[in-house]
Amino acid sequence: MELFIQIRDGKPFEHPIFADNFRQAFPDVDTNNLPASFARFMRVEVPTLAPYEVYEGAAYEWQDDVVADVHTVRTMTAEEVAAKQEYVKSTWAQNGYASWVFDEVNCVFKPPVEYPTDGEKYRWDEPTTSWISQPTTWPDAPV
Repeated sequence: MELFIQIRDGKPFEHPIFADNFRQAFPDVDTNNLPASFARFMRVEVPTLAPYEVYEGAAYEWQDDVVADVHTVRTMTAEEVAAKQEYVKSTWAQNGYASWVFDEVNCVFKPPVEYPTDGEKYRWDEPTTSWISQPTTWPDAPV
């Protein structure tokens, strides 16, 4: 995806513009020889967050001769970690299975038995604390 961004006072201004839109809006600008008032823009995907990270936003910054997304992520404070864990635990207490165990590292509940990896579909059965195979077709389903 080819993008451009306007530059004012040496800094990125407003938001990136798709190349086709840029060429329509600025037909006299040579995109292979941009004036100082424009720059190429590189889109950088938002990073995948770890369980105890917070995404704080993005800014447009120069990186060599292009402008790019720069994402800011921070680690949660001890108080935020405790609050998140408490929220996950209290929500699970209302809707989850009693046999599942809280994984503090990933802040999720995990079953006492791993999900089968044979490609079939399963559902959790709490009374037997096991995975029950799901049929691929239902016996009474209309044909």
